[in-house]
Amino acid sequence: MIRRRPFLSLLLLILLFLVALAWQNRVHLQAFPGIVGAYSAKEYCSCRYVANNPADYCKAYVTLYMPLSGFFDDAINKRVTARGLGSSQSAQWQGARQGCQLLPEAAPLPDA
Repeated sequence: MIRRRPFLSLLLLILLFLVALAWQNRVHLQAFPGIVGAYSAKEYCSCRYVANNPADYCKAYVTLYMPLSGFFDDAINKRVTARGLGSSQSAQWQGARQGCQLLPEAAPLPDA
């Protein structure tokens, strides 16, 4: 089979290698969707409430690097919730010395 179809054999070998690599890193691949929302929420919170930048600037800054499917900024409580790749994460401003911190469990995004 290798002599008759070298390109197909090479493609099959590459596919087998990628499957083995994905299996070896399955724990890291499962954690990846949570990283997108966490990064976005933390960066926006830091931009908005630590650096005191305008909301429009911070939202444009965060969405420049990561695509978000949902985003909510609770300015009263200084809490940000971001959804990316199906996972929602929240960050909240803790104070002038602590800055922003990721919250353990994100509340669902409001329908707005």
